[in-house]
Order: sequence, then C-alpha cells, then structure tokens
Amino acid sequence: MLAIFLILLISGSVIAWIASASWRARRRRKHISQQPFPHEWRNILKRRIPFFRVLPADLQLQLKKHIQIFIAEKHFVGCDGLQIDDDIRVTVAAQACLLLLNRQTDFYPRLKEILIYPSAFIVENQQQHGAGVVSDQRRVLSGESWQHGRVILSWQTTQHDAAVPDDGSNVVIHEFAHQLDQEDGSANGAPILKNISDYASWSEVLMQEYQSLVNATQYGEYSLFSYYGATNPAEFFAVISEVFFEKPHEFINQHPALYQELRSFYQLDPVNWQ
Repeated sequence: MLAIFLILLISGSVIAWIASASWRARRRRKHISQQPFPHEWRNILKRRIPFFRVLPADLQLQLKKHIQIFIAEKHFVGCDGLQIDDDIRVTVAAQACLLLLNRQTDFYPRLKEILIYPSAFIVENQQQHGAGVVSDQRRVLSGESWQHGRVILSWQTTQHDAAVPDDGSNVVIHEFAHQLDQEDGSANGAPILKNISDYASWSEVLMQEYQSLVNATQYGEYSLFSYYGATNPAEFFAVISEVFFEKPHEFINQHPALYQELRSFYQLDPVNWQ
C-alpha cells in the first residue's frame, strides 16, 4: 500500500513539474514576443527574405514574434571559423519559423543547436553492406537534421535559397521539415497531425505520390519534385514542403490532393500570397 502511495505521489509530482515548466515556457515566450522587434532585424528581413513582403500582414506579425522566440531559445554555433551574428540568426529563423505559422507550436522542442558552416560541409560515416561489409562514406552536404537536437546548415546555401524564393529549393525549409517529422521520435514522412482521423488520408495520398516520384526517378520522367524525394518517405515530405512554399501554383495545379494535405497540415495557403 505504501509503495502504491509513493508511486502516486511521485507521479503527481512529475506531472505537476511538467505542467509548471510548460506554464513558465508560455509565460517566457509571451514576454519575449511582446518586446519591440529590433529595427536591425527588420532591415535583415527586407534585405534577406523576399517572401516576407508577400505575406499577409497578420502572418508578418506572427513571423516576427516567432523569430524573437526562436532566436531567444536556440543556440547558434559557427563552424570552420564562421562568426555568428544577427544576419545569420534572423535569416535562418525567418525561414524555419515559416513552417510554424498559424499552428499550435512548441518551437521545435527537440532542437537545441543550429550549426552553421560557411559553405557545404563534409559528413563522414560508415555504411554497412551485405555479409557484414562496412565501408567509409564521405558526403558533401548543404544541410542535415539530426533527431537528437541538432540542425546543420551551409550559410552560403541558406543565403542563396532565401534570395531565390521561387525555385522550389530551400535548405532551411527542408531540414526544418525533418525536425517537424522527427517530433514524434522518428523520421518517417508522417509528422504529428492535428487529428488522428487525418492520418488515413495523409498516408494514402503521400504514399501514392511518393511511389509516383519513385517511378519517375527510375525512368527519368519529369517531376515537379526533386528526385531526392524518392530516397524515402521522410525525404519526400521534406522535398514537397520546399515546393509547397516556393512553387505553390505549380503544386496545386499538378498535385491538388497532395497540396490539400500540406495545406491542412501547415494551416497555410501559399497560393494566395503571390
């Protein structure tokens, strides 16, 4: 009986601590978002983020508040001699927070660090083949998302993709879409949806479109989406997220059902911004 009482007491304390932490986080974020948006940051948005100008006024205001919270909570680390400044922070935060607008969000809760390299970086890892054969693999990347609290970006690619917001390619959107996908603990192309009932349609539409891209990749056929999306469902979700925000008109015309799934998930309709 005493053991049961102690378990209940400990469980109640843990729940109370979690509730208290959540309340403190909301209070802290409210305080941060009520601060004036720095004038220097406004200039960075004007200079670096062309898509900001086409956002409706209410989304512009949301985005600025999100940027303030994101920068206050996430730790930026410069690599290979790169010095982190507000130019980098605001440029990354604006694109990352675009994915959070109009939705209840905990601001990428698993993410702790954002590593920024001056340009593309090399990742070395081991790949296991059949019969236990292991080989070293070197890849040159512009971005990478880790499940354990880290995103890595090339500053050169980040700047370029921000400056060209309509070519369907954006490394920040891609990697932070992975972060959304990873919030439930695994990257499988199925982020946390608003309602349980949404998963059936999501699974049906995305798997059908994913298989179409796989087929197009195998036969060298045209696709609005990068062939890289055929790697696996997680990469497919990240790739279509890039196109959703950057080429919404082509997207909705060529893949209306898929566009509707992303519109429902992101609670945004980029077609109406342009």
